[in-house]
This record gives sequence, structure tokens and C-alpha cells, in this order.
Amino acid sequence: MRAAVLVFPGTWSDSDCVYALEQVGVPSRRVWHRETRIDPDELVVLAGGFSYGDYLRCGAIARFSPIMSAVQAHAARGGLVIGICNGFQILCEAGMLPGVLMRNASLQFRCQDVHLRADSLASPFTQGLDPTRALRVPISHGEGNYFADDATLDRLEATGRVAFRYCDASGAVTPEANPNGSLRNIAGVLNEAGNVLGMMPHPERACDPRLGGDDGNAIWRSVLGAVGVSAR
Repeated sequence: MRAAVLVFPGTWSDSDCVYALEQVGVPSRRVWHRETRIDPDELVVLAGGFSYGDYLRCGAIARFSPIMSAVQAHAARGGLVIGICNGFQILCEAGMLPGVLMRNASLQFRCQDVHLRADSLASPFTQGLDPTRALRVPISHGEGNYFADDATLDRLEATGRVAFRYCDASGAVTPEANPNGSLRNIAGVLNEAGNVLGMMPHPERACDPRLGGDDGNAIWRSVLGAVGVSAR
């Protein structure tokens, strides 16, 4: 397995993603948004940043980039796709994931460590995680407040598509652990097939003890385990 890390004008977390993936033994290539090729065995990563300066709405312009047609076709074939922060926003704008990301309830940009609990183990991104262990992963966003109507939220819950929730260090899902006002403490969601994940926290920034922790690597290792590849 290798990874295709997408780069839009304004993406700035692509290098972090490449570094993090290398820590677990996944070779990566950067894919400029005007390209149209995604290989079948690639994990597609939509990295964080401010694509197109977040004009109009976060991700609203990037969704029209040529590479997105290839990403949608890749996902439709069962290929793996993860959108992180701005990448999550792009996937929602492209209709690949339900809901929207709104301004943080505090109306402040938040850059801090949070804790996450895997709420569903029925996806390649979470099947290898310990649901009793809270992962410490940073956030860095101003529009990470996940919103969907009640019917959509109930459907996500009923079908096991809430991938992650914000929690405290002990794993308890509480209002105080929610950094942005996301409904039901949702930090990440899956598509119906479970092969597309969007999440606001940045696992690529929690990839090395020298950087403060490596809890984020558990997500990449889960993916590798799901496809039968040993992680470094």
C-alpha cells in the first residue's frame, strides 16, 4: 500500500501527512489538485490547510478541482479515502460525507490537544483501535463544529458511522470535552460503505514522541492491518 496525499492551493499539512505515513512504513506521493490519476491500491489523504483560502466556505472551491472526480470514482470502487480537517470539509462539500462543518461555537480558532474515542470499529480506519482508550490528538481549526439534522445524526448513530467522538482523558464523552460545539461530540464520520472517513483532529501531528505523542499512528496502523500489511 502507498498513499496519495492531495495538495490544493492553500494546503499546508501535506508534508506532515507524508512524514506521519512514513513513520508507519507507508510510502507516499503528493498529488497536485489538477492531476486526475489515483491508483487502485492507494490510500487517498486530503490533508489539512486552507484550500483556496477558505473563500466562500471551507472546501467549497476545492470540491470542483479535477482530482476530486478521481477521488469520488476511487471511493465508489471501494478505495480508501481520509479527509483531515480541511479535507473533511472538502469531502462534505463534495457530498461524499453527510453534514457540514460550521464556525466553532466559541467563534474562536482552536489549536490544542483533544482526546478522541473510537465509537465504531466497523471501518478500516478504526478496526484496529481500542475503544476503551482515549487517543490524544491535536486540533487546529476555526470551523470544526459538526452539524447535521436530527434524522441524519440518528442514521449515522444507527448504522455505526460515527467514527470518533470528543471525550476526556478517561474516555468519557462530556460537554466539557467538546472543543467546538459539534453535535453529539462528533469528531469524525464515515460514509455508508465505511471506506471514506472525515475527521477534524490531526492524527498526522501525533506521530512521533519527540513531537509530543504518537497516538495518531494508531489510525494509520489500523488501515494497514485492515489491508493485511504490517506496520513499521
